[in-house]
Amino acid sequence: MSAADDQDFMRRALALALRGWGRTHPNPMVGCVIVEDGNVVAGGFHREDGGLHAEREAMASLMRNPRAGATLYVTLEPCSTKGRTGACTDAIIAAGIGRVVAGATDPNPEHAGRGFDVLRAAGVEVVTGVLGPECADMNLIFNHWITRRAPLLAGKIAATLDGRIATRTGESKWITGEESRADVHRWRRLFPAVAVGAGTVMTDNPSLTSRVEGEPETCRIRFVFDGRLRSVVSGTLPRVYTDAFATSTIVVTTQHAGIGYVRKLREMGVGVWVFESPSGRVPFAQFRLKCASEGVSGVLFEGGAQLLSRALIERQLDYLFAYHAPVVFADERAKSVLGGLRTERLSQAIRLSGVRRLTLGDDSLVRGSVVYPDKVQIDENLFSLG
Repeated sequence: MSAADDQDFMRRALALALRGWGRTHPNPMVGCVIVEDGNVVAGGFHREDGGLHAEREAMASLMRNPRAGATLYVTLEPCSTKGRTGACTDAIIAAGIGRVVAGATDPNPEHAGRGFDVLRAAGVEVVTGVLGPECADMNLIFNHWITRRAPLLAGKIAATLDGRIATRTGESKWITGEESRADVHRWRRLFPAVAVGAGTVMTDNPSLTSRVEGEPETCRIRFVFDGRLRSVVSGTLPRVYTDAFATSTIVVTTQHAGIGYVRKLREMGVGVWVFESPSGRVPFAQFRLKCASEGVSGVLFEGGAQLLSRALIERQLDYLFAYHAPVVFADERAKSVLGGLRTERLSQAIRLSGVRRLTLGDDSLVRGSVVYPDKVQIDENLFSLG
């Protein structure tokens, strides 16, 4: 097989892996194809936690032993530990597959490269790193979780080219187009949880569900950051507290909230996490620890601006999705997407690494890991977050 052939077949495996989008947590998405004489004869993907691994599903779908000279393409290094379904390296060796082409290496430091070593020791030819960045990228939540034992906290912004999310009168629907909004719903389906601030819940009254064409509406965990339970005091309750998915909602608050309102939410079936805080602000570091203890591997923060700004100030935002529309307000009184820092020099700027770009209609998406400078100055006078 040529390098171009290997990439073509790996793309087939990637397409299969993506069919598990949002269904495999806490496991990664993995796809696999088996190729004989230049033709794909079987394929499989990891469908859900506890189900067959992609390699085993592909071999099962073949319903016979692969022919001599067959190549197995898999997006992630085959596992070499027994687990619940048995080591995939054992199954590959037993099937007599002579060549394995892999995309990403297992991110778990305890296992990274071990599967490749086992296969090579058994006489299997192993090729690694084929479309490696693409194979690793689709499992960005899993990779962060398995290497840091902590959730990936990601932020989403949708702004004009000059960084504004609403006009001076508050109008914001819609700055970005339909394709960008559909892409957000796709990411909602992947992340185990989404989060917003009290202001967003009270102003926009969002449902925070995932609505993807051709798929049933789904609802992940919905976190509402409301340090003083303003969203409960305000009269009409937001839909996330009363709709059919209300039991998927968790309000994140502090001891400054009234105990009666906490009791009211819990009686409605809404979850409440209460954190100790000297102010009405929920401490992000403590929220991260609580998510880790509850097995929540990733949270997508969708707003508002104050909540995302506070996450950056506390250096707790790991990843950023930045959608931009070809729109310019050129109005200093329009609402800015982020604030709270005093960036006097370029060396103090927050940057993104591992950047990936996508065009969505007339809009653009830039996403990547957040890299913080060594030192930043905080301007607490720019806003307060209650």
